[in-house]
Amino acid sequence: MFVPAGKKPIKVRHVDVGAEEAGQRIDNFLARHLKGVPRSVIYRVLRRGEVRVNSGRKRPQYKLKAGDIVRIPPLRVASGRQTTPGIGLPRIEDTIVFENSRLLVIDKPSGFAVHGGSGISHGVIEALRAQRPQAPYLELVHRLDRDTSGCLLIAKRRSALRALHEQLRLGLMHKRYLALLRGDWSGGPRRVQAALRKNQLQGGERVVRIDADGKQAETIFHPVSDHGVASLVDIELKTGRTHQIRVHAAHIGQPLAGDEKYGDPDFNRRMKAYGLRRLFLHAHMIEFTDPGSDDVINVSVPLPDELKRVLDTLDAAVTETHD
Repeated sequence: MFVPAGKKPIKVRHVDVGAEEAGQRIDNFLARHLKGVPRSVIYRVLRRGEVRVNSGRKRPQYKLKAGDIVRIPPLRVASGRQTTPGIGLPRIEDTIVFENSRLLVIDKPSGFAVHGGSGISHGVIEALRAQRPQAPYLELVHRLDRDTSGCLLIAKRRSALRALHEQLRLGLMHKRYLALLRGDWSGGPRRVQAALRKNQLQGGERVVRIDADGKQAETIFHPVSDHGVASLVDIELKTGRTHQIRVHAAHIGQPLAGDEKYGDPDFNRRMKAYGLRRLFLHAHMIEFTDPGSDDVINVSVPLPDELKRVLDTLDAAVTETHD
């Protein structure tokens, strides 16, 4: 039972799932109804069976149906004054680049997880909920790795989330990334089709490997500019697998700069000398159809200044070498 010191536990609640909430995962449903309760606690009570759906135990991945009755155990919900998800995170309001009544897009900074979990108590979505306590609904449409910056789409209505997920499923949502890869890029665009499988290493570290029995994955790399020891590319995702860009780049022998999991340690050390302090991967564009108006929305955000400075430093080194 999660009860802060000096607080009394609240009572068991039974919540009816309406049509607007149908289709979402039970863990996300609980996070919205238990604002201020850490994700680790939510997963713990799910594992223990303290949360019930129609009197039965459910895994965190269970998707709710209209008419389900969810038993929520007596977990203390922190008040607005006690809620701390925004501490150490940027003001999300300052990162919003597009918003209407159904959705919003933020320019996520590198170094911040999109949600809590795996040893991280709070992420961007928890911070946004804390900074907008009156918002009835806020859910991630997709995810970005913690060290990836750029466009992150968030739904403000359950109906919008369903429609946007359908666009993802049908390949109707377009996402583009800028990345710095090791070495010269020869030739034009390159299409990589290599199936991916998630694995777990000791200590719980998640890695993804090329595996013919894995899930289909397709990435298209478009060359942008040459920077001597590295090349800037524009990347088009045809599928959205975990770590897809990073694994496919390593697979073709040109890993991402700053990638400590799949990259080249020597190349990464060299890039640090040019000022790189993070993964050089930026989601610079997202395009989708607005579920409410059927308008095509195209949002783009420029490279962060710290990545621009790395390119400038590389170019200066190339110029000095040629002089």
